[in-house]
Amino acid sequence: MSRILFSLFLFISFTSSSQIKSPAEFLGYEIGTEFTRHADVVNYFKYVASNSNMVTYDTYGKTNERRPLTYAIVSSSDNIKNIETIRTDNLKNIGIENGSAQPEIAIVWLSYNVHGNEASSTEASMVTLYELITKKQTWLENTVVIIDPCINPDGRDRYANWYNQVKATPYNASQNATEHHEPWPGGRPNHYLFDLNRDWAWATQVESQQRLIIYNQWMPHVHVDFHEQGINEPYYFAPAAEPFHEVISDWQRKFQTDIGKNHARYFDEEGWLFFTRERFDLLYPSYGDTYPTFMGAIGMTYEQAGHGRAGLGINTDEGYELTLIDRVAHHNTTGLSTVEISSKNAKQLNTEFKKFFTSTNFTYKSYVLNGNADKIESLTKLLDKHEIKYGYKSNGTVSGFNFSTISKGSLNVNNALVVSTNQPKGNMVKVLFEQEAKLSNPLTYDITAWSVPYAYGLETIASTSLISTDKNTLSNNITNTALASGAGYISKWNSMYDASFLAELLKNNIKVRFSEKKLSYNGASFDRGSLVITKSDNRTNPEFDQLVTSLANKHQRDLFIATSSFSDNGTDFGSPDIKLVNKQRVAILKGSGVSSLGYGAIWHFFETQLKYPITSIDLDYFSKVSLDKYDVLIVPEGRYSRAIKENALSDLKDWVRKGGKVIALGKAVGFFNDKDGFNISKNKDDNDEEDTDDNEKLVPYDQREQNKVKDFITGSIYKIAIDKTHPLAFGYNDTYFSLKQGSASYQFLESGYNVGYIKGDAVSVSGFSGEDAKAGLKNSMIFGETRMGKGSVIYLSDDVLFRSFWENGKLFLVNGIFFVNNNKVMI
Repeated sequence: MSRILFSLFLFISFTSSSQIKSPAEFLGYEIGTEFTRHADVVNYFKYVASNSNMVTYDTYGKTNERRPLTYAIVSSSDNIKNIETIRTDNLKNIGIENGSAQPEIAIVWLSYNVHGNEASSTEASMVTLYELITKKQTWLENTVVIIDPCINPDGRDRYANWYNQVKATPYNASQNATEHHEPWPGGRPNHYLFDLNRDWAWATQVESQQRLIIYNQWMPHVHVDFHEQGINEPYYFAPAAEPFHEVISDWQRKFQTDIGKNHARYFDEEGWLFFTRERFDLLYPSYGDTYPTFMGAIGMTYEQAGHGRAGLGINTDEGYELTLIDRVAHHNTTGLSTVEISSKNAKQLNTEFKKFFTSTNFTYKSYVLNGNADKIESLTKLLDKHEIKYGYKSNGTVSGFNFSTISKGSLNVNNALVVSTNQPKGNMVKVLFEQEAKLSNPLTYDITAWSVPYAYGLETIASTSLISTDKNTLSNNITNTALASGAGYISKWNSMYDASFLAELLKNNIKVRFSEKKLSYNGASFDRGSLVITKSDNRTNPEFDQLVTSLANKHQRDLFIATSSFSDNGTDFGSPDIKLVNKQRVAILKGSGVSSLGYGAIWHFFETQLKYPITSIDLDYFSKVSLDKYDVLIVPEGRYSRAIKENALSDLKDWVRKGGKVIALGKAVGFFNDKDGFNISKNKDDNDEEDTDDNEKLVPYDQREQNKVKDFITGSIYKIAIDKTHPLAFGYNDTYFSLKQGSASYQFLESGYNVGYIKGDAVSVSGFSGEDAKAGLKNSMIFGETRMGKGSVIYLSDDVLFRSFWENGKLFLVNGIFFVNNNKVMI
């Protein structure tokens, strides 16, 4: 293109773009003087896209509250015309699509407002869009910018609507003002109160699931996740802090530093403070910086002072007022600076991106996972979300590192899942499947263990050889037929698929039994927990057979037809050990004092996975509620000492004695510690403050933080012994790998049932544990049940629903609800 034509092109583009209204002109107020509702943000992006040939704007999904999830593609008008070629050339370059290409266009993805109350970034997204197309067109000649203006619209509107309702006019900058104190649960999480910035890898939420489809279609070279932090912090940007995961390339490390230096130039010009290389590491794979990093991008978190406390303006502890106008300016500056340096390095970004996806330097070439078919299918659904390739091995023996024994070994497999690293996304395979991530520093921002084989409860071999597969899919469509004559049906109990089947049977008023003993009928064997669905119990239902078989087909459950209720082993259908499952009425505590994340995980579990009704009761009025209308009360993680006073606790105990059931998860177990009748006490801490020796007292100031790590467990996986004969453990083997998030340790229950426990020294198989914290777990109860009158209190001291990704733990909760101390006649 000649200089004259190029100048003419720039003139036409500038003339067109200069006619676009700024966000302030379109909305009627200066950005930073109001919080913009999500619908108005969408309207502005639509307006720009409809009036500029440099922007397209599309919807990639909807939230639970039906707000649109959107993204804009911003580039030169020529690039927009050829955008599909640019996209596919990028995928060809890294081997995800067939064909060859040598692209030189950088792809930058800017993600805003993943935490709803960190609301300055969505405001900044509108300013950044406007300035890119009106002032920075030259950068867009070799750069495509994808803007997701709000990852979490439900949380953002929850915060913005609340703030707009309560703020003073003019706003009040005092930290004591109402507008700086969000009510529970706050705007940070999404509809189901999940932290979307911990959900990238696990994709349990609709926002993540729908976003990943578009992300995988683009695979950007640079990804920024915009956040906010405490009001007294300045601004954080790359490079990140240690630990870095070992798959991160030298180039990724270097370019983070280059980006940070570019930002620093602008911040220094304005006199804005910032910090780098502290706090925010790159290890845990489910963040908005690490997930893109492990997918080859330069993944980064940018953190602006503010958060949900800041409002339109707040007085900081350092004596200055932090305004929303300031916060928007800072985020806009780093956003533009990121595009600028990416444009300057577009060719090298493409070259290095390709190198990341052609890496073959993996110790383990294949991960072979054997076990329950439902659990394997559940895992493949996760792999499909990330477009990770896999196959199956019908039979044979594989050798390598055994995840169960933590040593070399072999495994006989049957329709085993094989996931190998010889694919473009091999680095992500390593990150998700490796038995333990290497740590350069135990002081991390999140958990240090997440190994997928443990999370899904599958026997696993990591092989240094590439394991061949003989199947790409497992076709096993189950079609049950109605029972013409006989006693009923039996269905095995091993997975959440079985739990969902039970829940739907109960909702359809089918009476179901479960067995506390092993069963044998007509030569077929069934383990404890198996569901027994008898004609006798359902004789008044004329559609019994048709309904049961249709539901079984829907859930793909293989029903065994029992022609007779007379067993092979002495446990007949009428045995007292084959007990009726109650159609449990379940309540859960919520509100101030309850962990919003803990409550949200349970709420989400019941509504989207188990699909069984639950009643939420707020702590504000819990003491006034008659629990006689409920059979089970779930107590999520939280702090209850202020909310549940002596009278309410006494009422709770009376309800349990009459046959009620309490299930406490995670830190909620600590609330019952040493309380009369609850039969639970913490193990004595041999390292209490008063027992600290003089050497501990003399640790230098600058070593105190590092010295404390001996007391920490930062998300580690422990080997737990299981009493699989207890109903709480039906569907499990005698060993379970549990994700432990802290060092809390409880004594064995003296008069109850220790169902999951550590006997002797604790065995950690993955993740960091400080030596003192680990020693404190010796001889400790993890899961247990204690009786109180006719009722029970169930303790799940490791939260089995944490972030909803530890799939193998969820059946403990279901067992606790339906099987443990199952009373045929409730209050």
